[in-house]
Amino acid sequence: MKKVLQYLSAYKRESILGPVFKLLEATFELLVPLVVAAMIDQAIPSHNKSLALKFGGILVLLALVGFACSITAQYFAAKAAVGTTQSLRKATFSKILSLDPALADSIGTSTLTSRMTSDMAQVQTGINLTLRLLLRSPFVVFGAVIMAFTVDVTSAWIFVVIVPLMAAVVCSVMAFSIPQLKIAQKKMDKVLQALRDNFMGVRVIRAFSKEDAEKREFASKTHDAMRAYIKSSRISSIMNPATYVLVNGGIILLIYVGGIRVDHGVLKAGQVIALYNYMTQILVELIKLTNLVMTITKSIASAHRIQEILDLPSEEKGQDLSAAPSESPILVANHLSYIYEGASMPALEDVSFQAHPGETIGIIGGTGAGKSTLVHILCGLLRQSEGQLSLFGQDTSSAPLASIRSVATIIPQKPTLFRGSIRSNLEWGMATAHDDDMMEAAKKAQALDVIESKGGLDGIVEQGGRNLSGGQKQRLTIARGLLRKTPILILDDSASALDYATESKLRHALAHLSPKPLLFLVSQRTSSIMHADKILVLDDGRLVGCAPHDTLLQTCPIYKEIFDSQFNQEGVNA
Repeated sequence: MKKVLQYLSAYKRESILGPVFKLLEATFELLVPLVVAAMIDQAIPSHNKSLALKFGGILVLLALVGFACSITAQYFAAKAAVGTTQSLRKATFSKILSLDPALADSIGTSTLTSRMTSDMAQVQTGINLTLRLLLRSPFVVFGAVIMAFTVDVTSAWIFVVIVPLMAAVVCSVMAFSIPQLKIAQKKMDKVLQALRDNFMGVRVIRAFSKEDAEKREFASKTHDAMRAYIKSSRISSIMNPATYVLVNGGIILLIYVGGIRVDHGVLKAGQVIALYNYMTQILVELIKLTNLVMTITKSIASAHRIQEILDLPSEEKGQDLSAAPSESPILVANHLSYIYEGASMPALEDVSFQAHPGETIGIIGGTGAGKSTLVHILCGLLRQSEGQLSLFGQDTSSAPLASIRSVATIIPQKPTLFRGSIRSNLEWGMATAHDDDMMEAAKKAQALDVIESKGGLDGIVEQGGRNLSGGQKQRLTIARGLLRKTPILILDDSASALDYATESKLRHALAHLSPKPLLFLVSQRTSSIMHADKILVLDDGRLVGCAPHDTLLQTCPIYKEIFDSQFNQEGVNA
C-alpha cells in the first residue's frame, strides 16, 4: 500500500486543496439549518417579507458559494486521482516488462491484465472519493453534533448516543467485508483467464465442438465469483439498514423530546426543525460514508493487488556478455536441467553439449521432448534449475538473463506481430535499421514478396498479423530476428508453416550469413536439420543423441525411427 500511496505525493497541493474546499462547502452547509431556523422563528411569525427575502438571499448565497467550492474540490480531487493512477499505471507496466519471463508466466496474463485495468480503475475511483468525502463526511457529522449543542444542549445528547453506534456499524462492516472482497476479486481473475482462453482458442473450440463444455466451465467459474461477491454484498448490505434504523430512531426521539420542550417554551419550532435538519444531514453523510467505505474497501484490496506486482523482484540488469570471436567453444552446456513450477518431473534433465563458432546445430525430438525449454535456456528466457551454461568462456549461472539475450536471438515457433506497419515491426529487431537493411534481411528470410504484396515497408500489419498467412508471419519474424545480427541465432521451429521450396531457400540463405552466427535449428522434420553440423536428439527431456546426421542413423534408434517414418512419408508425398 505504501508504494501505491507514494505516487500521490507528487500531487500534494491537489491532495490538500481538494479536501480544504470540500470542508469549506461543508461549513456553509452547516450554516443552512441555522438560517432556516431564524427564518421560521423571526420572519414567518411576524409576516416580515423583507426579512424573509433577506434570509432567502443568504440561503442562495450559501448555495452558490458552496457550489463553487464543490466544483473546485472536484477539480483538484480528479486531477490528483487521475495523475496518481497514470503514474502508478506506468510504474506497474514497467514492472511487468522487467519481470523474469518465467515469473510472468507463472503469474498469468489474466492476472496482470486485471491489475492494469479493473484494479487501476478501482484505485482511481477510491482516491477521487477519498479526497472529496473522507474528511467531509466526518466533518459534517461531528459539525452537526457541535451545531446541535449550540441550539439545545439537552436534545444534542441524542446525537452523542447515535453517532458512535453508527461508527461502530461502519467499522464492523469494513472489518468483515475487506477479506471477502479479496476472495471475490481472485475468483474474478479466474473468470478473466477463462474468457481470455476462449477468445484466443475460439477456432479450436469450434473445431472440436467444445462450445457446450466451455460454456459449462465458464458458468461454473462465474458462479463461484458470483457467490463470493454475494457473500461480500450480504455483509455490506447490513450497513444501510442499520444506519437508517439508528438515524430514524434518533429523529423520532429528537422530535419527541423537541416537541415536549417546545410545549414547555424552552425551544422554538425553528430550533426543532434545525435539530431535525442536522440529524438529516448526519443521515445523508452517513449514507455517503457507507458507500465511500465500500469503495475504499475495494480500492484498498485493489491497491494491495497492485502492490503485489510492484513488490515482485525485477529481472537483474547487467553488462552485455563479451562476444569476442574465438575458435574455442562459444557455448558449453554442462548437465542442464529445468523443472517448471508445480511440475512433478523435470522438462529437461542432464543435457550436455558444446557449440563452436559458425556451427549449425539441429535440435529434434517428439512433442514434449524439451526442445523449446532447452532453447529458452540458451537464449536467456529461462534460468536452468541445475547445471552450468557458459557463453564465450563466461559462466552465466550468476549473470543476468538480459546479458544472455544480448548475444542470442530467438525466433519463436509462434510468430508475434504488432499492429502498425511492416517497418515498425522490423524495427523491433534494430531500431536504427535503414530501409536497405530491412530489405536485405527480408530477402534472406524469403519475405520480399510479403512486403511487396502489402505495398512496401509502410504496409499495414493488423494486431497479431491477422491480415497475413502463417507463412508470411513466420518470414517477417525471421527477418526481424536477422536484423539483430547477434552471434547466436535460434530458430525454434519458426519455419514450420513454410513449404519445402521456401524452406530450402531459407536454409541456403542462413548458411551464407555474414558474419555467420552459431545457428540452432529446432524442427520436427529431419529434412530441415539433416545438413546441420551436429544434431541434438531429445527424448523426454534427455539428450539421447549428439552427432551428424549419418552418424545418428547408425547410433541413435530414436533418430532413425523419426527419419524412417518421415522419409517414407515424404517419399510417398514426393
